[in-house]
Amino acid sequence: MKETDTRFDAAAFFGGTSCEAYRYLGAHCTRREGEDGYVFRVWAPNAARVSVVGDFCGWDAGAYPMARNAFGLWERFIPGLQRFDAYKYAVSSAQGKTVLKADPYAFHAETRPGTASKLYDLPDYRWGDGAWRAGRASAPIDRSPLNIYEVHLGSWRRRENGDFYDYRSLAHDLADYIAGLGYNCVELMPVTEYPLDDSWGYQCTGYFAATSRYGTPKDFMYFIDHLHQKGISVILDWVPSHFCKDAHGLIDFDGTPCYEYADPNKREHEGWGTRVFDYGRGEVKSFLLSSAAFWLREFHVDGLRVDAVASMLYLDYGREDGNWTRNRNGGRENLEAIDFLRALNKTAYAIDPNVLMVAEESTAWPLVTRPPQDGGLGFTLKWNMGWMNDMCHYLKLDPWFRQYHHKDITFSLMYAFSENFVLPISHDEVVHMKGSLRGKMPGDDWQQLSGVRAFTAYLLAHPGKKLTFMGAELGQWHEWDFAGQLDWYLLENEENRQLHRFFKDINAFYLSQSPLWDIDFSWEGFEWLVADDNHNNVVVFLRRDREGRALIAAVNFSPVGQGEYRFGVPPKKTYREVFSTDLPEYGGTGDWRNGEELETESIPSHGRPCSLRVSIPPLGAAFFAGEGTWETKEASIPPDASTPDN
Repeated sequence: MKETDTRFDAAAFFGGTSCEAYRYLGAHCTRREGEDGYVFRVWAPNAARVSVVGDFCGWDAGAYPMARNAFGLWERFIPGLQRFDAYKYAVSSAQGKTVLKADPYAFHAETRPGTASKLYDLPDYRWGDGAWRAGRASAPIDRSPLNIYEVHLGSWRRRENGDFYDYRSLAHDLADYIAGLGYNCVELMPVTEYPLDDSWGYQCTGYFAATSRYGTPKDFMYFIDHLHQKGISVILDWVPSHFCKDAHGLIDFDGTPCYEYADPNKREHEGWGTRVFDYGRGEVKSFLLSSAAFWLREFHVDGLRVDAVASMLYLDYGREDGNWTRNRNGGRENLEAIDFLRALNKTAYAIDPNVLMVAEESTAWPLVTRPPQDGGLGFTLKWNMGWMNDMCHYLKLDPWFRQYHHKDITFSLMYAFSENFVLPISHDEVVHMKGSLRGKMPGDDWQQLSGVRAFTAYLLAHPGKKLTFMGAELGQWHEWDFAGQLDWYLLENEENRQLHRFFKDINAFYLSQSPLWDIDFSWEGFEWLVADDNHNNVVVFLRRDREGRALIAAVNFSPVGQGEYRFGVPPKKTYREVFSTDLPEYGGTGDWRNGEELETESIPSHGRPCSLRVSIPPLGAAFFAGEGTWETKEASIPPDASTPDN
């Protein structure tokens, strides 16, 4: 990115509408007066002095002072510098205190524990994902399967000596693994540069820099390009809700609150130990909009998962009474953040009409996934945190007590179509003593693994797009450890290999069955068949696509199998079992299979004139597809057969 190609729209930057600020601010290779070098520009409106320091001047703050340019920004050209040279800004406040700051717009950074920025021009990368991007444009999200594998790159797999894999190695290993396992999308926990491993990337200092833990920006481009060529979408976890208070970062950048709110009742997330962006300041909005655009435009990412949206929407989020400032209308809504989120989504869709903008929003804020013109925030998808909490509570219960909490697995259908939902079992649910997915299941090994299979079947059949955190497919006992790697050794055990095969097969089944994803956001794609059988811990429901093709899912969350379970069905001549979680190759018994052809019977059940009698495995699930047209027959109904035989 050459200086000669750069045009700066000052009105847009200061007005909070720029999404290209990174093309001007930061450090850019250029040629001036016959000399090659780098031009540095930084926004520090209240600084008394700013200079560029680095290895090239022995970190002498007096060597390369910057001057205010015509736009009120600090600028300096330095000849003879080279790619990967380390640098910072020495920023002196009006009170005379000087702090060394990393470049907010840097494209590359030192690997921790170093905190300096590094000179790096975005390469003229030759992308090979043209066919992928064209294909994605023809597959709207509301009519496409989306099965997301959430990954923390540093702990998915490590080398034998404990070192991280690099982006290029991860590209090949992860792409092959995910594609083979039947996922079609990966969501990366934050890779924007961050100083502390323990933050998992959620306390960021480099909003334009892919973390150097795994390589260079070009290496990360290769990573995304390779996954695209393998048919895998890439969503980045992105954090505009707060930033860390490390001295080299954005905090009090020019000696005053610059990127954060000046109001002490709005400035801090005390529970997180972080600062809150000032969404009412034009320069800050342009910074964040430019960061989002940067990843979409320059790195071809397919979407952004926006972290902690709830904390942005409410002025009293995480605050005691009296310690927050009301908005201009006297309310608790952060009107500036709402405007920013709408602008963010508008910007993203302008860059890529097919982008996936995903909100991690944990409250009942309305219309998160509806257009701004309809009063919404404009996101594509929203994490269904209510469903996630209900399911995690339900799964931990002894099956005997699940009958008293049946609503945990049915209540989500009361609001399932109020938003465009993603159903997440994320990293947050497998840490901090919450247990791994397998570890949430009561009982012995067989019951735990069967429980994982039953839940996964229920997840894939439930309306909404899907997200599962890495490691569930291995049957891990342990919680996720960011400082290690997944327990790959478990695949030496037959039972874990069986579970791994199950995930592979049921994910492939999900991708192949349009009724499971063609209508995820409307009642037209869902119908209860049995919703109230709490005593048996059973639910049965139907999924339907736009062509009328249907699939029945019968899920049993009890360790007691149902050998002759009757329920009303749509009028088809016969039904056949098309998938079962109880196959021996998955670790099941194989004793609960249904015959190749199940004849629909003229026995009324559940308000329908015809019904089906099937076997549902203990802690398992079975899927059924109907064929032909049912012909009405005179029913031979025993006196007590008008109600289900459950």
